[in-house]
Amino acid sequence: MADKQLIEQLQARPGMYGLNGTFHPTAMLLLGFDLARDGGLLRGFREWLIVRRGEPSSAVWYALVFQESLPGVSLRNWGRLEPEQDQRAVDHLFSLVLEFLDVRDNSESLARMYTEYHSLQIGR
Repeated sequence: MADKQLIEQLQARPGMYGLNGTFHPTAMLLLGFDLARDGGLLRGFREWLIVRRGEPSSAVWYALVFQESLPGVSLRNWGRLEPEQDQRAVDHLFSLVLEFLDVRDNSESLARMYTEYHSLQIGR
């Protein structure tokens, strides 16, 4: 199964993968899939998120997604979100991953992203 199809299936049928529609387990399952693929699923995702933000960060990708989807909500609360907050964060996570996969799978877009990422890191 192609990566994009996997993510779309996870999004459409989370219960089939033991997910309950909350952010933390969804992010951790994606992290597990990425680790199982030796980082091949989300390689460059964190860098892409940083380029989207336009500023360097030392945060892991799931923290960046969380901050972007729920501004002002502390990551410490990610296990105690309101159902609508969880849904917003999960929807945003899937949206970002799918958008990223389009960039990752296009060599020109990926090269451009890494060039921008490198520029952000040098400017620190």
